[in-house]
Amino acid sequence: MIGASQCDEELYETARRVGAEIARRGHILVCGGLGGVMDGAARGASEEGGTSVGILPGANRSLAGEWLTVSIPTDMGHARNAVVALSGDALIAVSGGYGTLSEIALGLKMGKPVVGIGTWRLDHEGREERGVIAAGSPEEAVALAEQLCRESPGGRPDPLQR
Repeated sequence: MIGASQCDEELYETARRVGAEIARRGHILVCGGLGGVMDGAARGASEEGGTSVGILPGANRSLAGEWLTVSIPTDMGHARNAVVALSGDALIAVSGGYGTLSEIALGLKMGKPVVGIGTWRLDHEGREERGVIAAGSPEEAVALAEQLCRESPGGRPDPLQR
């Protein structure tokens, strides 16, 4: 789960619903571990009894979001975006700025499925690769991520298998 580090109540609620749906479906949420949509998603996962992992940009674990199950300090700054992108089977982006854009680009470069809700619209005109697949709701975003993982050549046939 990637997205805006600061957001309004509507985006926070969208992220919370994504996190809740991820947990309901038995997945582990990985995010950047700070505020905004990251906090909303971790809260949603927590409310559903799920696990959330925050990959922090700094070395100070005390800055991590309160809803995380696990926080991993990296002291890597923005470079931690590569770790966030690599850690999940798929990325779901909610809104976001240039940090989110970098995670989307890294995820696509790594061959990860990327689903978006109100985020950057990227496609590869005339190319076979997929860009960001738009979703209309948190539930649709998670369902699409699961489907794309099953279809992905390097992905797991069943995203719930570990």
